[in-house]
Amino acid sequence: MSFDEISAMFDSEYQKLENFIDTATKSDLSIHDIVETYYQIMNVSSMSAMLKQQLDSEKHKELLEKISATDALISEKFNSIVHPQIMEKLAKSIQDTTDNLQSANNEQKSQQDIENEAKLYDELREKMSTKEFVEQYDKGLK
Repeated sequence: MSFDEISAMFDSEYQKLENFIDTATKSDLSIHDIVETYYQIMNVSSMSAMLKQQLDSEKHKELLEKISATDALISEKFNSIVHPQIMEKLAKSIQDTTDNLQSANNEQKSQQDIENEAKLYDELREKMSTKEFVEQYDKGLK
């Protein structure tokens, strides 16, 4: 792979990352979007670490500056602002779903009630597993 191809690939991944972070700051993310965002963060972070080790500081100064800016974006915007917000929203969403399920009337339930409750349990499992994934990322920051 040529240097130009590597540079273009990094730019492309950076653009995706920027879009994910921008979306995360403006709206609530779905579970799928949260997972995708964290994978993109990890992907770009890994790519950045690998490139920093392999690039020559004089020959590839422009790309290395872009990598530093990317690291700063991840650190200052995602890790400091977006990540804590996602963790907080996930915790609140899990609590709301749990409260909703606990307050469900245990009397006779219609088939519709049972199906809705089953969907809520599936949603709760998905949120809890996503929260666990996000907490693993958080542990890596400390």
